[in-house]
This record gives sequence, C-alpha cells and structure tokens, in this order.
Amino acid sequence: MALAIHFHDQIQQPHAASLRDEVLAGFAASPKQVSPKFFYDRRGSELFEQICQQPEYYLTRTEEQILADAANDIREIAGPQTDLIELGSGASRKVRLLLERLRPVSYLGIDISEDFLRTSTQRLAADYPWLDVHAACADFCDGLELPDDFEIHHPLMFFPGSSIGNFTPEQARQLLGHLHEILPPGGGLLIGVDLVKDKTVLEAAYNDRAHVTAAFNLNLLQRIRNELDCDIDPSRFVHRAFFNEGESRIEMHLISRESQEVRLEGRHFHFEPGESLHTENSYKYTLDSFAALANSAGFACRSQWTDARELFSVHFLQRQP
Repeated sequence: MALAIHFHDQIQQPHAASLRDEVLAGFAASPKQVSPKFFYDRRGSELFEQICQQPEYYLTRTEEQILADAANDIREIAGPQTDLIELGSGASRKVRLLLERLRPVSYLGIDISEDFLRTSTQRLAADYPWLDVHAACADFCDGLELPDDFEIHHPLMFFPGSSIGNFTPEQARQLLGHLHEILPPGGGLLIGVDLVKDKTVLEAAYNDRAHVTAAFNLNLLQRIRNELDCDIDPSRFVHRAFFNEGESRIEMHLISRESQEVRLEGRHFHFEPGESLHTENSYKYTLDSFAALANSAGFACRSQWTDARELFSVHFLQRQP
C-alpha cells in the first residue's frame, strides 16, 4: 500500500480559468504566444518524459551524470539534516540521486501538474519510507509560498533540467530574487543550467527524429481544445524549433499550415499561413554569465560542475545575507 504524502494545492485560481485567461491574452498578442507552463497536463508530462529518453536530447542524461559524479561534493557543501525542495519535480527521477546520497529529513516536490505530482511523490514515499514527503501543486512562476506545515531548518532547493532557461534573463533574475527571499541566509540552491554550444547540437535536441518534441508541442493545442471552448485543430499546425543566436536561446513555435480562423471562448482569432504561435524559449548560458546572473539576485556560487564536453552545468548557489 502506498504511503501517505502531505499534499498542498496552492493554485490560486481554478486551472481552467488560468488557462483560459492566459490563452486568450496570448492569442490576442502580437506575435501570438502561450506560456510553456501549460505544456504539462498529464499527457504533456508523459511526453516530456519520453523526450528525455531521445538520443538527441542530451540535457537529461548529462545532468544526471553530473549529479551522480558530484553527489559527494554536493553532500559536503549542503551539510547534514537538509530539507530538500524540488521545483518542477516532474517524475522526480533526478532527485533520487540526492535522496540516496544526502538522506534529507524531508522532501517537498513542487509542480504545476497535479496528477503527475501525486503519482511521482507517492512513488517516492513508497521507495523511501524514512522520508517525510510533501507535495505542493503550485505555479511558482506567479510566486511561491512554502506550505505552513513544511518546516524548514536547513533547506536545499533543487531546480533541475535547465528550466531556468524558460525565463528571460530578467525574469530569471526576478525568480532567483524571489527564491532568495524564501531561503534563510546560507540556504542552498542546486540548479541545472544548459550551456551555449554548437548550433547543430542544440537544434537536434529540440527536433528529435522520433518527433516526440513535435508531439509535445502540438499537445498544447490539444489541451486547449480539450479544456476550453475552442475548435483549434492541431493537425493544421506544424512544430518548429531553432536556435536564435542573437538572443542565445532555442525558440519553439507552432506554425499555421494555412489561413484559418480559430474560435476560442466566444472570440475568433485569425492565423495567416506561416504565422507562428510562440510556445517556449530556452535560454543558454556560459558558466560566467549564469554566475553573474545569480550574483545579481543575491546568490554566491559555491561550486560549478560540468560534463567533459561542457554541454551542461550544475551550480551550487548559496543565499547571501
């Protein structure tokens, strides 16, 4: 029998209302756009886990290897009796490396996908019966408050997957500043950051030959169709991802195949042939540029780790007074 977890629903408004309001605003914008946080319904979360297994998608396996190699160093810097807080926990696979080496006293997984979060944290509770497991369904893009009954004494936040890259550098600085406010002086933030590299490697990672990333991107439209009053047809759009060198970011778009009208919540939106719906950015950093960004938000970089090819990096940041 699965062990009980402490579950906290911190979404401030009904999920459908949040989706409706933001999609309406995004479709009315110029250029049209939708936040990547809406990728992660249950189907989207499952597709992302499949993306992580694609040979072109180096990010997940590289970060996992870095964490495995650096685990003893991380444990030494973090110290004993940690309270581990994972942002964007997803399937909670990478965090198992930390649970086994650090053996924290408590764990809090935070994710926007409620069903996926419940499943993954139940598995953690069953696999680590000595661990006090909490789960918070929350959108930390809109600010984050830790649950009242999750007492932290020696916190270590874990933000894997280079999800920080989904924010513009200024938004990333603001998010790091918010985490700085939550953490006590000396609190730690272990964060994965994708690095600038050859364009062909970057673009292949977001255009896998099995077309799983394309399905993941198009599933956003299927979610809009399923959950809102909308007649959008995903088959009338095509996935596109490319590296914008000037902005140092991968961009993901859904491109309209033809001229079409989309009905959404009583309103009509026109798409020209070739018109883009911008769904995601993924900014890439150098080691020095990310350390400078973290420092501007009140963090000092205690250590950095990379793989031999310097594809990816993990940073241990410490909150300064």
